[in-house]
Amino acid sequence: MPTFSTTHDIERIVALGASNLTRGFLTVVSTARTIWGHEIEIFAALGHGRSYGAPSQFLFRTLPGILKSGLWSELEARPGKPTRALVTDVGNDILYGFSVERILGWVEETLRRLSRLTRDIVLTNLPLASVRRLSHRKFLFLRTILAPTCRLSLIQVLDRAEQVNEGLVLLAKRFDARLFHLNQNWYGFDPIHIRPSLWRSAWRQILGVEPDRPVTRGSFLEAVQLYLMKPERRWLCGWEQVTPQGGVALKKGGPRVVVLGGSHHSIWPDRLT
Repeated sequence: MPTFSTTHDIERIVALGASNLTRGFLTVVSTARTIWGHEIEIFAALGHGRSYGAPSQFLFRTLPGILKSGLWSELEARPGKPTRALVTDVGNDILYGFSVERILGWVEETLRRLSRLTRDIVLTNLPLASVRRLSHRKFLFLRTILAPTCRLSLIQVLDRAEQVNEGLVLLAKRFDARLFHLNQNWYGFDPIHIRPSLWRSAWRQILGVEPDRPVTRGSFLEAVQLYLMKPERRWLCGWEQVTPQGGVALKKGGPRVVVLGGSHHSIWPDRLT
């Protein structure tokens, strides 16, 4: 898998995504802390089922789209720093029934906003190879579990995913972002979520860390702490909950993680994680 230099200073990570980022977020935090030091800042907007442009529901919780997160105004208000941005988990919006044009429009707006903050942007594509391995029966089962309101057929999902992937290639070139091709071997029975045993390896590569660089693992307590952070804004069973953001300090030291507009989280820095 391609990697890129981590020798230059990075002082801030902006991470955007949905379930895969939520599951692998501890790796992102612990890797950034090891490679770039304990003063690294991490801003993130993420969460299970997160959409880039529309409200999204997971169980009894609803989150605003990533583009509606308070992360953006917070970043604009802060002094500029050397930043690496990750734009991941774009495929959710296909299962939510949005058109290819709208999905790519949301990604375009995301890249436009990030390009005002940094030229160091990583955009992940879709795991098309693993989705193509799906049987019709397995697709229906996973569609019922992951997106019960979706009525698209497997052929329609594949067609839209291919079009979105083609669009991501063009957007990466337009905004001079690094397009990261997801490894089909990272996926098993579930074709869109990276296997838990490969979270560390996968997110290290997406972050751009060389395979031979030693990285300190995050602790189980840190993982719980990150996962339970309250987002800036969410709706639980229809009741709106707003939580002022300041970040939290992890016991091992390291990045400030502030949950903005998120699901189980969304993050930036000032109380640190």
